[in-house]
Amino acid sequence: MIKSMTGFASGKGALGPHSWSWELRSVNGKGLDMRLRVPDWLTGLEAALRADMSKQISRGNVTLSLRVAREETAAELKLNEGAMSAALDALAQAEELAVNKGVALAPSKASDLLMLKGMLDAAAEDDDPAPLVEALKSEFGSLLAEFVTMRRDEGQALASVLSAQLDQIQTLTEQATELAERRKEAMADTLRQNLARVMENSQGADPDRVAQELALIAVKADITEELDRLAAHVVAARALLEQEAPVGRKLDFLMQEFNREANTLCSKSQNSELTSVGLELKAVIDQLREQVQNVE
Repeated sequence: MIKSMTGFASGKGALGPHSWSWELRSVNGKGLDMRLRVPDWLTGLEAALRADMSKQISRGNVTLSLRVAREETAAELKLNEGAMSAALDALAQAEELAVNKGVALAPSKASDLLMLKGMLDAAAEDDDPAPLVEALKSEFGSLLAEFVTMRRDEGQALASVLSAQLDQIQTLTEQATELAERRKEAMADTLRQNLARVMENSQGADPDRVAQELALIAVKADITEELDRLAAHVVAARALLEQEAPVGRKLDFLMQEFNREANTLCSKSQNSELTSVGLELKAVIDQLREQVQNVE
């Protein structure tokens, strides 16, 4: 079953202090254009995501956005043992000097020492991105699967619309075939009358040459080949709709062929009813072409 080029998927996750949100969307495009907005510090993630997407998506303008946030936590404080040792040595010297001079000092408290500059250091928290990158790679698989499923569901609905339009084209082609059969005898009578008038009013004209010219006119007015090709194009389009592989480009090319045959039919019709059917054919084919633009 065909897939649409239109799709959307989103998701959220978290690991440790990090949380993130995904958004994956696509619209119509002539080829495959992938635009990824991924934080640069997540080394290797963008290349991995791009490779995964290329395996599942063959056509469309695809945009992936990843937003990563980090929860700020209180830093762990550690005692600077070197600074504390130096402070205690200085305190001992101060107390000894005070005793020698007969000065009484108030007892020192640990809190006083800890408030000294450089006594406490904030421990640097390990922020290795590798585990986060692996978690994101793992989660992206389910997001991509959801996205592809939506494109497939959209494609199924699109296939129903295309099938109905092909039914219309088939019906109009059959109507044109019946009208063409009915006009054959009338055209033959007209050609015979024209030939008789030409022969009556022409002196020295070669009857064989006149007959050849009139036969050529009849051949140019024949639309049998155009009708046969329209019927064949309907069969080919239905076969493409049943394929699993991307067929959007092939269907797009087939629409050009449909339009060419309808234009030729209208130019050759020489019949008001047949011209009306031809114009209706062109309208349906144009609607079909617009829908085909959505097929991957």
